Amino acid sequence: MPVEYPQISIGGLTRADLRSALVAAGVETNPSAETLLASEVFDHKAAETIHPVALTVGELGLTSGARLSQILSTAPGHGLALCPLMAAPYLRLAMLNQETAQDSIMSSGRVPSGSVTIASTPPCPEIDEYPTGFYLRTIDGISWLRGYHCTDEYIWPPTAHFMFQFPPCVDSADNIGLRAERSHQRILHRVP
Repeated sequence: MPVEYPQISIGGLTRADLRSALVAAGVETNPSAETLLASEVFDHKAAETIHPVALTVGELGLTSGARLSQILSTAPGHGLALCPLMAAPYLRLAMLNQETAQDSIMSSGRVPSGSVTIASTPPCPEIDEYPTGFYLRTIDGISWLRGYHCTDEYIWPPTAHFMFQFPPCVDSADNIGLRAERSHQRILHRVP
């Protein structure tokens, strides 16, 4: 079942202030996340509000799994929008109480357990070595903001969780026909 979260403010911080906020919150990053955080999209941007919602690939109707391009292109048909790339660290800060993953395997060529991938347009799809995007994961009680690499050949399983947003003109999941579990806490609940 999709999980709706309270609206959060993204942007408005300088790159240095954003990094300081991540460090102060005890958020760990990997080298791919550091590469993405160095991107110009994190140059001082005006604050905006997003209304996040998490759901699985299967809940998008892609019950056999799908490529990233299919996942991202299917979302608008469900009344969802992609998150801006810059939303990821702000989502990480808003969801520090994410449930700890069942294992601590960091990289294995598959979707990590307990992860929530931020549904955003890959920043440099023409450069294979450049990270594709971010995901959130908590490992042994430590909150991580991790970057990942993925070609469009990879098939994401139907159980993979993605974080989208409601378009600004849509108030909630109820308005688009999704039966969302309302969560007014800043805790990421695992969707079964």
